[in-house]
Amino acid sequence: MGRITETDHRRIVDDLCAFLAGRTSPITTKLETEMQAAAAELDFERAARIRDNLAAITALTEQQAIVLPDGTDADVIAIDTDELEAAIQLFHIRAGRVKGQRGWVVERTDDHDGGSEQLMQDFLIRFYSDAADQEQTVRDSEEKAIKRRGVDNYVPIDTTATSVVPHEILVEIPPADIPHTEAALSQLRGGPVRIKTPKRGDKKTLMTTVHRNATEALKQHKLKRVGDLTARSAALQELQNSLFLPEAPLRIECTDISHIQGTDVVASLVVFEDGLPKKSDYRRYKITDAAGDGHSDDVASIAEVTRRRFLRHHLDSRTVPELDGSQFEDEKPQTSNKFAYPPQLFIVDGGAPQVAAAQQVLDELGITDVPVIGIAKRLEEIWVAGEKYPLILPRHSQALFLIQHIRDEAHRFAITFHRQQRSARMRRSELDNIKGLGAARRTELVKHFGSVKQLRQASVADITAVKGFGPQLAQNVYDALHPPE
Repeated sequence: MGRITETDHRRIVDDLCAFLAGRTSPITTKLETEMQAAAAELDFERAARIRDNLAAITALTEQQAIVLPDGTDADVIAIDTDELEAAIQLFHIRAGRVKGQRGWVVERTDDHDGGSEQLMQDFLIRFYSDAADQEQTVRDSEEKAIKRRGVDNYVPIDTTATSVVPHEILVEIPPADIPHTEAALSQLRGGPVRIKTPKRGDKKTLMTTVHRNATEALKQHKLKRVGDLTARSAALQELQNSLFLPEAPLRIECTDISHIQGTDVVASLVVFEDGLPKKSDYRRYKITDAAGDGHSDDVASIAEVTRRRFLRHHLDSRTVPELDGSQFEDEKPQTSNKFAYPPQLFIVDGGAPQVAAAQQVLDELGITDVPVIGIAKRLEEIWVAGEKYPLILPRHSQALFLIQHIRDEAHRFAITFHRQQRSARMRRSELDNIKGLGAARRTELVKHFGSVKQLRQASVADITAVKGFGPQLAQNVYDALHPPE
């Protein structure tokens, strides 16, 4: 007690707060001045201590990578959303360095276009209003405590020096009403605030990083909910009650269609057991009957996948022995029975037409114990086979979250397969299907002529001159590149 005055203590606390907020330049300048003054007074011990403090500050700040070389003070905010929730990530940049990072996952309440813009505006005003109120509350309590002690020469704290609202706010998605939002934040800050959406350079690169963090945060949030045994059990029980099922759907299958303008049309089938993905049972399909020649019919594609999946169910069910173990002598056991048992719930990605198509296939196959539902992307409505109106589950429903998660997994699996098929098609060459032409000889042709275009202009004699090509193979190549009209 009594080793330092309250005024000096206040100054030390302010310097510490400024340092933690990233404003190190005033502190280093002050320490350099004190070090030089101590050296001039021949107080070398004190000068050495200040020198060591300066070295520690320099080492600490060097560990923080500079992300904005111009030394900007800004907050960088990005959002990643799905139909039900949004992940918000905020990076605090001070003097060009990352000084802090915060994240939230919030429930979406918008059912209209432009929802992300309104979400950004609501977040900016609410976050900075709460932060400014909290900061002011802390300062008021500190000032009251100091005044009660009767400090001599009391100087009020500068509230703008450590304002939580920076001069510049970088956003990935502009708020719905930029002038209104800037005016509200400027009033909180006591000075101008500018909201910008970076388009290029270091700020755009940083925004990409922040968005990647938001995407990962939303993904981890979903995985955490899925991995929660209690939540999974509640979701399955809620599904049973909402869909009036005889029992909780322990095995759920979902299918989705993927294509681009009717090309490379594929489908996925994902399987969840006890609310968790069973990836060993995942299946991929190339749509053949319902697509081709640049056209695709999503409803017919759903019907095709449903038929192929449940025809497989009939096939695999033969591997399941009768209860008494009886079996005909000429019955050959199959090697796999993964699909011998039907799912307790079959989900299609789509609305009433897709559900009706899948149900019609099940009726044709005589399958009556598999309920079919669909989930429509825009409003997350649940369409039940045979019902005129959709089922609307609460937005916070565990059952809706599980259905959405299964649908998203089917979509991801379908998109991945579609990209593989599209890449393989783009890598194909006119030379791939020529009889007798293997990979090594194709390479020789490319080396010799440089391209298929140059090869097409060559004669049979020119092709025969290539190493490893006889007259017959050269003729085959020529004929393949010059089909009769």
